[in-house]
Amino acid sequence: MSDKAARQRLQAGGLTKGEQSIEGLMALAGIVALLWIIEIFNTLDHNDLRSDGIYARNIGRIWGILTSPLIHASFQHLIDNSIPFIFMGIFIALRGAARLLSVTALVALLGGLGTWLISPAGVSTIGASGVVFGYATYLLTRGIFDRNLLELFVGVVVGVVWGSVLIASLVPHQGISWQAHVCGGVAGVIVAYGMSQRDHRGERRGGSHELASAH
Repeated sequence: MSDKAARQRLQAGGLTKGEQSIEGLMALAGIVALLWIIEIFNTLDHNDLRSDGIYARNIGRIWGILTSPLIHASFQHLIDNSIPFIFMGIFIALRGAARLLSVTALVALLGGLGTWLISPAGVSTIGASGVVFGYATYLLTRGIFDRNLLELFVGVVVGVVWGSVLIASLVPHQGISWQAHVCGGVAGVIVAYGMSQRDHRGERRGGSHELASAH
């Protein structure tokens, strides 16, 4: 195995980039499958899970931050979220399962906390649209933070394909949580910046090790 291939495998946690991408895509498929399984059970249970969303500033129901992205009001609601979730999730998943799961979890937690803080009281906020917005802003800003042309291109593609729909969703509509969309979007930027800084620190450490070994 060449030095370059060995470094690539080491950086990917023992996996090549191709293997890493396959694991990421499998993880994405698993998340989407979980959303659909939950909605099937929810429908069979007369949509009782709708009440397990985020209730703003309710300490006793703060756990709804964790369950809210998994629950949808109907199959149509799930379909509307699944299409952009898959489309944008693929770009993130190509960086590996760990990256996809980290971005998803952090966006859900940060965006969910923001939604919990600013949403109207007494309303159950459910659905993965906040995570979708987080994916969008993560992809749009990651290329800027990394100064990476490929990531910038991905961001442009997301903006062209989904930009108008995402912006329109920020306008208040009856029954739609613009708060979750905004907070998910802000969370995506925060996660993109944080991961960009972490990756740059890792690259600098890797570079210093290579220089040391060259001597």
